[in-house]
Amino acid sequence: MKLVIVSGRSGSGKSTALHVLEDLGFYCIDNLPIGLLFPLTREATDGNGTDQPKRIAVSIDARNLSEQLANFEDIYRKLRDTGLSIDIIFLDADEQSLLQRFHATRRKHPLSNDRTSLREAISHEKVLLDPLSRLADLYINTTGMSMYELRDMIKQRVAGRRDQELALLFQSFGFKHGVPVDSDYVFDVRCLPNPYWDTSLRQFTGLDQPVIDFLEQEPAPLQMVTDLTRFLEGWLPAFADSNRSYMTISVGCTGGQHRSVYVCEQLAGHFAGRYQNVQTRHTELPHLQNRDT
Repeated sequence: MKLVIVSGRSGSGKSTALHVLEDLGFYCIDNLPIGLLFPLTREATDGNGTDQPKRIAVSIDARNLSEQLANFEDIYRKLRDTGLSIDIIFLDADEQSLLQRFHATRRKHPLSNDRTSLREAISHEKVLLDPLSRLADLYINTTGMSMYELRDMIKQRVAGRRDQELALLFQSFGFKHGVPVDSDYVFDVRCLPNPYWDTSLRQFTGLDQPVIDFLEQEPAPLQMVTDLTRFLEGWLPAFADSNRSYMTISVGCTGGQHRSVYVCEQLAGHFAGRYQNVQTRHTELPHLQNRDT
């Protein structure tokens, strides 16, 4: 049986993720008390009927008792010892984004009250959910991400991954906007020739042929791609062998429009021939859809 645990701070997109999994055939339960994980999985695995769910997704949030949240790691280890296949997806966003989302929807935060402000509740929630965050197989930062982008990412990374298979995401970003907090590896390609200084190329991105031609006429970009490819070829199998389910490789340049996009595309194209689940995401190109490679 497959169990997916969805967690994260309120307003980060947990409901959206759970709805996607439900559409994909998971038996979904929102806001499950941690103490019911064992009875739920035992009922699902012990039953002899053909109608027993084979894939279950549950949402666990800060409305659980703080003692149960603090002891989650012990419960998680015991569940794993039963032979269950478990993935933990943790969603989060920066504090300002969460504040804006609550103000926009005018929803009440589950931890806020007459003595606790919204900002304080959001900060406290992060502390309470730290035991789940530290164990997450997949951490998704939804800051600046639309509901539709999140839906696509869940579909591609979770539903599109076979058990025991390493799912890869290559994402480009701009250092001037900050390093993505959901990165497993971060590579800096700001040392490469910058198409931005050619005014005729500023309107293009690393997906466009004029920028590709500009970068490939110099030896450094090709050498960078070769070196990063060799490094990842050497180390990704070690992560797969250690039962790692997801890897996010982030490549950054100054603005996240030219060099990082080009390098991400080259890396993703190479590893698409070696892994079944490879995606690209260009965080500074919001007008472009996330794409399968």
